[in-house]
Amino acid sequence: MADIEKNTKGETATLEKEEASIPLHVGIMMDGNRRWAKKQGLKIILGHKKGVDALEKTLRFLGKKGVKTLTVYAFSTENWKRGKEQVDDLLKVISEYLTKEADNLIKNNVVLRVIGDLAKFPKEIQENLNDVMKKTKDNTGIILNAALNYGGRDEIIRAVKKLVSSGEEIDEANLNSCLDTSGLPDPEIIIRTGGANRISNFLIWQSSYSEFFFTKTLWPDFGENEMEDILEEFSRRKRNFGA
Repeated sequence: MADIEKNTKGETATLEKEEASIPLHVGIMMDGNRRWAKKQGLKIILGHKKGVDALEKTLRFLGKKGVKTLTVYAFSTENWKRGKEQVDDLLKVISEYLTKEADNLIKNNVVLRVIGDLAKFPKEIQENLNDVMKKTKDNTGIILNAALNYGGRDEIIRAVKKLVSSGEEIDEANLNSCLDTSGLPDPEIIIRTGGANRISNFLIWQSSYSEFFFTKTLWPDFGENEMEDILEEFSRRKRNFGA
């Protein structure tokens, strides 16, 4: 009986360790859709659509793992500088995703949340986003936090303006409450696919103590095996937060 109790305690300790190593919040810069399409000899928009497939697989995988929030860099404030055709392609993919996947998000218990300034998007996209967010707000599964017309500097400027107008003291806690990510934990992991080793204005306030992972894999080719490797590496890293 003593051996059984010992084994049970050991198994419990192992489970607790595994659970502790799973991040609550993962951020991903989904880079490489255009290069993937060019490599395949396909139109750029097909690379973005393939990237949506990779997003859906990653979202399901992380949800099963126990991750609570996935923030993805879907459209940056800098993306408007691209050619009109490329911008239109991105907007089309976003619109199609909202139209086709809304029911799946609801069915799969996913909460859709958005960070960024949506005012610049077409009215139809704004309405669709608000509709899907409203329909999924009471879900209890993983949060898909889509960064749309988002830039870290822009977010901080908007937060400071909001804080100043409120008349509250400017300190870390109050500024945090004015950020787009208010109510969410900071990401423990930031991943960038596609080979670049920079954060490109993504969650620059929130990622001050994140663990960074850079991979040369183009986003459409990113899959569960590589995500699993990153989670395993994360579990081995010692996070001392500057102490």
